[in-house]
Amino acid sequence: MTPPRPRNPRRILLAILSLSSGGAERVVSEMANWWAARGCEVAVLTFWGSESDHYRLDPKVKRLVLDFWRHPRTPLRSFMSRLQLPFRVREAVRTFDPDAVISFIDLINIIMVIALAGTGIPLIVSERIDPRHHAISRSRFLARRLCYRYASALVVQTGSVAEWAKAIMPASRIEVIPNFVRIPPEPRETADQRESEHPYILAVGRLNRQKGYDVLIRAFAAAKATQAGWHLVILGEGPERQEIEKLAADLNIGDAVKLPGVVEEPGQWLRKAQFFVLPSRYEGFPNALLEAMACGCAVIAADCPSGPAEIVQNEINGLLVPTEDVNALSKAILRLMQDHALRDRLAARAVRIKETFPQQSIMARWDALINRVVDKK
Repeated sequence: MTPPRPRNPRRILLAILSLSSGGAERVVSEMANWWAARGCEVAVLTFWGSESDHYRLDPKVKRLVLDFWRHPRTPLRSFMSRLQLPFRVREAVRTFDPDAVISFIDLINIIMVIALAGTGIPLIVSERIDPRHHAISRSRFLARRLCYRYASALVVQTGSVAEWAKAIMPASRIEVIPNFVRIPPEPRETADQRESEHPYILAVGRLNRQKGYDVLIRAFAAAKATQAGWHLVILGEGPERQEIEKLAADLNIGDAVKLPGVVEEPGQWLRKAQFFVLPSRYEGFPNALLEAMACGCAVIAADCPSGPAEIVQNEINGLLVPTEDVNALSKAILRLMQDHALRDRLAARAVRIKETFPQQSIMARWDALINRVVDKK
């Protein structure tokens, strides 16, 4: 069924650092494409050039590129460029003349608040990760607390983060909107098709400390998975690639740990994986976990703040383990490796996550919020 259009076709601008691979970037591209397909005029503003794009926009979406951080500058030119940035942003936004602007991630949120001050354009700022655990500089921390109160609304993804947000702005302007489930491009293969000569466990995400891949690799080694012919595949790229490779080599499992980098379509890997693991130290509302479940994967997730416990029901549609607990994660991995029936049972329930966070319902909540802030204008 085609979802209803917003009350009036809107002019909506979404602002983010880039459209490179990442959860927030994917959400922006899919939100823009959704609204464009329903008659809205949509623009996406990025601060990096289009050469860094990983996600594709509908041709009907207008692309505004500032390409601000790409070129190296002397300290003086860098200082002058930062002074000019709010004015460049303001000019780009006013040229498009949106009914509302939605910005993503703290740095861009702060820039957009400053740039749009006094324009009367409603601005919705959105936090995409748990700010209670995600470290930022002291100056940015203070700027966030000051600037957010001037936004029309703040969108967070979980109730626990909404409690944090109440220290920054009134509860009436805080909205909890989780990520929607991305519909897999193809159905998952059958159990027989999944069986292969080299079964593998899959993880997806940026290669950094937040994602907890050091915990996963230690747990994979402790489960002695390589002795049973299993591999571990981690999709993504990031600053800790060398550390991850070294840890795997030190644990004598280097040949069984594969790092293919960023791939065009993770769903192709999810459909062949025996199960999926999210070992993160903290999250926002993990897209990778949602997509794995939508693909029909059995999943193991660290019960980290915030998101996994609102997605996974332990022992029903997946397994939850304590955060940074190598022993607990190792036992869960070994359990799913050895119990094919359990994997199939969890996978059959996991796929129902599409009914819990459907795109139509989540986007209707965004539509309602936009209508509300525009009406208040």
